[in-house]
Amino acid sequence: MVTDDAVHQVVRACHRLAAEGLLIGTAGNVSVRVGDRVAVTATGAVLGELTADQVVEVDLDAHQVGGGPVPTSEVYLHLSVYAQYDVAAVVHTHAPVSTAASIAVGEIPVIHYQQLLLGGAIRVAPYATFGTPELATRVVAALEHRTAALMANHGSIAIGATLDKAVENALLLEWLCTVYRDALAMGKPATLTRKQQEDVIAAAIARNYGSVQQAPQEENR
Repeated sequence: MVTDDAVHQVVRACHRLAAEGLLIGTAGNVSVRVGDRVAVTATGAVLGELTADQVVEVDLDAHQVGGGPVPTSEVYLHLSVYAQYDVAAVVHTHAPVSTAASIAVGEIPVIHYQQLLLGGAIRVAPYATFGTPELATRVVAALEHRTAALMANHGSIAIGATLDKAVENALLLEWLCTVYRDALAMGKPATLTRKQQEDVIAAAIARNYGSVQQAPQEENR
């Protein structure tokens, strides 16, 4: 059974994503996995105003646990991700710039070192009708060795070890698509070479990049 904390995580994530402009109206869906159960947004819910009773519990075979609203039509997409990857959260949005990128480009090449937090070049999963097994299969493939992908003529998806991390990945993807759009308007964007990417990864590991670190204490003199 999903916990109250998991339900409130989904509510908070939806409210934040809506406040950041990544979720509009009922477009998009969010889930978090707790063991063999998943807390996922209900179909038709206005996500920026989501309430706890609009978060639905399902098992890993898509069977709804208890009553309440029907889960999102993209529930199979979420469950397919959980079946393939060891993650605890999925965020699917129709964020404006990410969605535009899913229509206009074949991929987002590596243009900035922070993009490596998403795994590298961002793939665009080929188009398929929403809510179908074909869409789930194509998106799962696009996420291989990645924590985010675009869904052609549809939107974006981000995953993470926690729901907070999945939200951060969705925000990073939207920022990245915005930067790429602006760079294309200015000229031909430069990309990072494989060697440059490897150097970034080595530097990040050596410096524990992305974590708050305490400065060493000076000894009293």
